[in-house]
Amino acid sequence: MNASDVKLSDFTFSGAEESTIEDLRSLSDDDKHQLLMAGVDVEQDKRAGSFLHLNHSGVHCKSNHKGVEILDIKKALDKYDGLPEYFWKLIDPDKDEFTRQAHDNLHGGYFVRTEKGAKIEEPVQSCLFLKGEQVGQNVHNVVIVEEDSELHIITGCAVSSETEAAAHLGISEFFVKKGGKLTFTMIHNWGENVVVRPRTRGIVEEGGVFQSNYVLMKAVGTLQSYPSIDLVGEGARARFNSVIVAPEGSHVNSGSAINLMAPNTRGEIISRTLTTGGTIVAPGRITASAVPARGHLECKGLILGGGRIHAIPELDASREGVELSHEAAVGKIAQEEIEYLQARGLDEDEATSTIVRGFLNVEMDGLPEALKQAIDEQINHLDSSDAM
Repeated sequence: MNASDVKLSDFTFSGAEESTIEDLRSLSDDDKHQLLMAGVDVEQDKRAGSFLHLNHSGVHCKSNHKGVEILDIKKALDKYDGLPEYFWKLIDPDKDEFTRQAHDNLHGGYFVRTEKGAKIEEPVQSCLFLKGEQVGQNVHNVVIVEEDSELHIITGCAVSSETEAAAHLGISEFFVKKGGKLTFTMIHNWGENVVVRPRTRGIVEEGGVFQSNYVLMKAVGTLQSYPSIDLVGEGARARFNSVIVAPEGSHVNSGSAINLMAPNTRGEIISRTLTTGGTIVAPGRITASAVPARGHLECKGLILGGGRIHAIPELDASREGVELSHEAAVGKIAQEEIEYLQARGLDEDEATSTIVRGFLNVEMDGLPEALKQAIDEQINHLDSSDAM
């Protein structure tokens, strides 16, 4: 599916309201598996809280830690008089047809806010789930990390196994206050004809830290994502780490941007992309308008058996004294690497899997062990015969 083929009129954005789910363990085994592959543990072990949005409704919301508040965004808007300081403050509702759709017909989304100084050691998990043919979903998420607090959110986005075509439009706004730290891990488990259009912006104040981990290992029809983070306080830092695999038929346009807008800020974008027949466009941009500031962008792609990778690294400095660098590479597994591992006792398939696993480097904090194993299995099943 090409990005130009998307027609929102093909999807239904009304009439898919769902009932409350008190216990996520009551979901079907199939749905639980789909959620697990998006990083969501229905047992909620070692989780500070959970949120589930199904189709057009928030169906589950629970906080297990007094230092973090979790609400459906609609309830948060009612409770906090429309969230005037945060709601639609970083993203223009008229940016494109997808933001307009999300603005005009809000289904829900999550609101997560820490208490000042709270150190939330266990991650909050959230899931945006689609179940039904041609369902369109509009969500708006707001995350506020108060001063000197720390939070890790694992967001899983998925469709049920029987859903062939659906659309997900997601608005996310992040606010990291002075000395705060947010680690945001997003795992996508979509389908071959699913349209995905997230729109994400964030702001980081003095001494704050924002780290984003993004994993896409399954097929998707068309995905377009370009989160952007502004470092507006002295000493703020941001890092994007993405791992993307595109099977045949998938069209993925996914990148990120960091804007160094205050002294002593640092930004890093690390992208690992692998195509087994799909198309990947991987833009990355670091801008610097204050000194001293340092940024590095690294975009590496691997082609196994066809497909296309278009890496677009971009650096933009407007002040003397900034330090920005980038490196980009796209290619195939080198024959000498295969032969080196074969000489040490691995067969060709094992050697290829080892190289791919090291290339993708999907070690990220807070993932369920079953999901880590599933990712390893996906890597092992990549068609090594196409690697040569």
